[in-house]
Amino acid sequence: MLDEETAYTYRTGLYLAASASAEFFADIALIQTMPGFASTLREAWPKMVQNEGYGTFYKGLVPLWGRQIPYTMMKFACFEKTVELLYKHVVPKPRSECTKGEQLVVTFAAGYIAGVFCAIVSHPADTVVSKLNQDKTATVGSIVGKLGWAGVWKGLGPRIIMIGTLTALQWFIYDAVKVYLRMPRPPPAEMPESMRKRLEAEEAKNK
Repeated sequence: MLDEETAYTYRTGLYLAASASAEFFADIALIQTMPGFASTLREAWPKMVQNEGYGTFYKGLVPLWGRQIPYTMMKFACFEKTVELLYKHVVPKPRSECTKGEQLVVTFAAGYIAGVFCAIVSHPADTVVSKLNQDKTATVGSIVGKLGWAGVWKGLGPRIIMIGTLTALQWFIYDAVKVYLRMPRPPPAEMPESMRKRLEAEEAKNK
């Protein structure tokens, strides 16, 4: 829908919009149950309807959005931006000259950095969702009021390690499979040639 230059200029906003919309719809189809409740969807579905009605499928959806949407937005936008910055400022040669192994190292590093920020932005909502699952009578307001500002951030350190590692492995495995199967792997975003020439012309004119 966007031309090449506009897409490049506003690429971070596009990453955020695309990941947020994907997570929005994915969460609607997500079913969460407690351990031991049921072993299959066929078993869980009628039990949930019998116990709490069809509304139970969307109970806690808004807090789930509050946790997962910022998480996914950060996961994709931060990863893409970090990859760009690593190749620009850290890796001593262009991506095209890097071996597949070197590229995967960059992928893992960018994934871990993205995971750290994912954990930070989603941790308060994750704490609230966990408490909602433990106490069926609780509300978001009552939990936040009970825990306080410091309480919703409790356990952030271990979660950073967990989410950082998981996110790094997700990106690494995803990229490694594409390498192994010799599938196309798009490079980090680069300024379109038309845009580069226009900016150079404007700079020369101003001089």
